[in-house]
Amino acid sequence: MSVIAQAAQWLRSGQRVVLVTLTGFEISTPRATGSLMVVCEDGRSHGSLSSGCVEQAIVAEALDALQAGHGHRRRYGVGSPFLDIRLPCGGGMDLLFTPLDDPSVVEAALGALQDRRAVGLCLGAGAASLRQAGPDKAGWQDEDFIIPLIPALRLLVFGQGEELLALARLAHGYGTQVAAFSPQDSDVQALAGLGAATVRLESLQRIPPIPSDGWSAIIFLFHERDWEEALLAATLSAPAFYHGAVGSARTHASRLRRLQQQGVSAGAIERLRGGIGLIPATRDPATLALSILAEVAGAYAALPRHAAACPALDMA
Repeated sequence: MSVIAQAAQWLRSGQRVVLVTLTGFEISTPRATGSLMVVCEDGRSHGSLSSGCVEQAIVAEALDALQAGHGHRRRYGVGSPFLDIRLPCGGGMDLLFTPLDDPSVVEAALGALQDRRAVGLCLGAGAASLRQAGPDKAGWQDEDFIIPLIPALRLLVFGQGEELLALARLAHGYGTQVAAFSPQDSDVQALAGLGAATVRLESLQRIPPIPSDGWSAIIFLFHERDWEEALLAATLSAPAFYHGAVGSARTHASRLRRLQQQGVSAGAIERLRGGIGLIPATRDPATLALSILAEVAGAYAALPRHAAACPALDMA
């Protein structure tokens, strides 16, 4: 569960929470600037900003902020007023504590992400709000710290057999949204228990709806030409930050020629990656799945975080 989702859950139950934001660091930190942690008024917490080094101190300070009724900034480590709290790396981290008792902003942020829309979460010492457009990366704007939030990674996997199952299972375990498309009933049945969305491919002439967006990766694992030829051209016109297909260099060259013959635009063809995965020449489904998921996760992490293209949010 994400920090935003957990905060919304606690707020719905009538509890007050504190959002704790990593706003900066000196030397190094296990988390990126803009990372969040939430602390509930009963002492429970979700998320981590230091991999356990100062989490107890963060929880205690968050509860103090709730009692005081307002938030504040605090540094831990180098330059901190707390001489007994030090980071093992020898660095320092700057945190912003924002108490919340109104669930509306968190609910709106969660709703936007569930609707696959990016937003900017604006946090100050005393309040939170949403912005339709946020910066490309987390940072201060006047007295507010803006965190760009983008929808979760979604994998749309086309294939059949062990390679499809291995990637879908690994991605599900990683916490990724997965939709698997296969012509085999056995694949659909095997993935049903995971809770992953599955689509049974019925006909080479019938293209199923492709629920993709700018935060989706489309992956082809077919080794048989028929299904790939029937589906690949259509998926290249669908929005996605990653389009890839397995196969050797010779297979990929042949694939590109077929797409040209089908009249697919040069721009769409250029988006298609061949020889996908970080580990070359993998020979077993599990290693191939790991190789592909690592590459996709890296590409997702490098996506721009700004929300400039989002429709306006009505916060009334």
